Amino acid sequence: MQKIDFNENWKYKRVGEKEYKNCFLPHDAQIYEGRVAGAQSGVNLGWYECFDYEYAKTFFIPEEYKNKVLTFEFEGVYRNAEIYINGVKAHYRPYGYTNFFVEANAFLRFGEENEITVFAKNADQPNSRWYSGAGIYRPVYLWVAEKAHIKMNGVKVRTLKIHPAVVEISVEASQDGEVKIEINDQNTNVIKRAQTQNGRAKFTVEISDAKLWSPQNPAIYALTTTFFDDVSQNSFGIRTISLSPQNGFLLNGERVILRGACIHHDNGVLGARCLAEAEKRKIKILKENGYNAIRSAHNPCSKALLDACDELGVMVVDEYADAWFVHKTKHDYAECVTDWYKQDLRDMVEKDFNHPCVVMYSLGNEVAETGQKKGVELFKDMKAVCREIDAERPITAGVNLFFNWLYAMGFGVYSDNKANKNPNAKVGSEFFNELAGLTGAGFMKRMATLYPCDALTYKCFAEMDAAGYNYGILRYKKDLKKYKDRIILGSETFCSDAYRFWELAKSHPALIGDFVWSGMDYLGEVGIGSWEYREYAPDFNKGVGWLSAGSGRVDLIGTPLGEALYTKVAFELEKAPQIAVVPVSHTNERHSPSAWKFSNAIPSWSWNGLNGSPARVEVYARSPFVELFINGKSVGRKKRAKNNCRFTFKTKYYDGEICAVSLDEGGNELCKTTLKTAGEQTVLSVLPEKLKVKQGEACFINLAFTDTDGVVKPLEKGKINIKVEGGTLLGLGHACPYNAEGFINDYTNTYYGRALAVVKATGKTVKIIATAKNLHGECEIGVE
Repeated sequence: MQKIDFNENWKYKRVGEKEYKNCFLPHDAQIYEGRVAGAQSGVNLGWYECFDYEYAKTFFIPEEYKNKVLTFEFEGVYRNAEIYINGVKAHYRPYGYTNFFVEANAFLRFGEENEITVFAKNADQPNSRWYSGAGIYRPVYLWVAEKAHIKMNGVKVRTLKIHPAVVEISVEASQDGEVKIEINDQNTNVIKRAQTQNGRAKFTVEISDAKLWSPQNPAIYALTTTFFDDVSQNSFGIRTISLSPQNGFLLNGERVILRGACIHHDNGVLGARCLAEAEKRKIKILKENGYNAIRSAHNPCSKALLDACDELGVMVVDEYADAWFVHKTKHDYAECVTDWYKQDLRDMVEKDFNHPCVVMYSLGNEVAETGQKKGVELFKDMKAVCREIDAERPITAGVNLFFNWLYAMGFGVYSDNKANKNPNAKVGSEFFNELAGLTGAGFMKRMATLYPCDALTYKCFAEMDAAGYNYGILRYKKDLKKYKDRIILGSETFCSDAYRFWELAKSHPALIGDFVWSGMDYLGEVGIGSWEYREYAPDFNKGVGWLSAGSGRVDLIGTPLGEALYTKVAFELEKAPQIAVVPVSHTNERHSPSAWKFSNAIPSWSWNGLNGSPARVEVYARSPFVELFINGKSVGRKKRAKNNCRFTFKTKYYDGEICAVSLDEGGNELCKTTLKTAGEQTVLSVLPEKLKVKQGEACFINLAFTDTDGVVKPLEKGKINIKVEGGTLLGLGHACPYNAEGFINDYTNTYYGRALAVVKATGKTVKIIATAKNLHGECEIGVE
């Protein structure tokens, strides 16, 4: 089966307009729209105006394809996609996050030019609680198969055992005939043949000296399947997973604690545009910062993200939807779930099946219906649909215990009547988030311990392979004791609880994982996790200008923050103490409020020119004591608090060197970490993350005001202008949650000295030239 890239030479426009604009896929039409006060998308999408879009492409189909089977694959269209081929409606799919296939033969003209038109409808607002993007934001491919062919998703591989390694390979074809499979790598050469019966064949293959897939060693095997003249290429990993209250989550027979991060689907300055390089970069950064798992909040993730997780060794909880039959926003997917969940789930599970990284399915997020009989029955029905295809992977859902109680009392429930009376009323998860912002994380967690929260969740939890607790950490001990057969997954948590969780999980196998909200910052839900100062945000009302949530342990452009350092120490991934500093220019200043952040410190001691200013320094360490030194002079020694690994020192800033020393009970040095102040000279650094890329790939270029040694100077600010040769600028911007400029210009301001450019390579080399104030910087990237 031939896979043809179908992503170039498209055009698009708003529905009702006359003129098209040229584009290539993946494409996010939303990111190019204006942001205005009163936009129906509101804080959810960052005040973008929303429209319906029409995409079109002309293409030639050879005459010889008449005897072949042609199928278009759309990996994601947001949303209510309608596909027309030569003016005839060929397909409809309402959900914006599932991949789908369009059988095309009946609509094509062979030996002639053809036209495909795609409508993506996003004008009905609000329809999402976060930035969705709009249009054909994931790739499109044309599959060309022989008449006698292997069906789409027709090759499935599962591990039967690992000692020795035995896999089962199932093949589904369009008719009967001989199937040949071949597995090749450096140590393996397996060739087998079998005849199909009713179009199906099954192989049991033992692989000698097999390399198992795991986060430490993500080994991948290539599988070639041949049926007559049709060839299918697939990859798989050999691994087993199991769950039990006694042993916890076992990967290849060994206990693994899921150190997870929730992520949304956008890619920062690219908007919702799903580029394979961006998905891989996101996963790479998260793994480097201590996470061995991600939860695809709150929709099925892309194929590119799964490929990255397979390759890099990151486990995945793939999630279905944010709503079931109760609306959280007026036009969300609740209006379609009842009719479409079976097809949606089948497509999600088929997509995930051969990916070893996928270790669990989540059927919903904060769906308060789980507190009702009807909701429990729906969960059971959804689970059964998944089990028809995949009988092995565990199934969960993220349940907000306190929200289930609030919902039962009628709080936060969407209705047209309420919306008419108060268009700005908060509903569903947004209501809970607003309440959490006002009352704080502690209040929300304590409320989850009350009896009604248990009474309204125990029935649904009984149906789950792992009970997904959103913000329920104070229930863990009690529930593990009360429900002996329950396995608990912290499906959504506050960063500040990482240390408490880890210590509890080590001695309680039935507590299998923790997924922080969130791993990386994302667009939409503006300001929900932001601690921002008026230097960067003129107001805290989350109005026009606010663009991202500010809720990541890693910021919008991929920079790890102090909370990321804290998490690595909490999870015992860093032995040396880690230092982060609250921006010295704002030490005692009021910031925008949020329950989803417990620190806005960053790992820098370069606050040049602020000598003598008050400073708040945070040190993250597991040692009994920490002593802090500035320019060789001790400014304090502190004892570690119970259930915490954060030490806070109030001191004064002075240029030079800050050093944190971990001490044992006897005061003896264990290890230490030092940060130094940047030098006086400021340069504009233009630093590509790769020096060579392939034609058409995206390049990521970090822009920063630094000293001559590359140490970032967070107090340096200024507009950076970009010129690109041999490439196309796809996105440019900074990480501040308040961003009135957006990401579609050839200039950007910086945020604490940093910005990011993303460029598509189109020439033999890519050259990026940056200027700011009286500074100049440039770089070249080779193109293969």
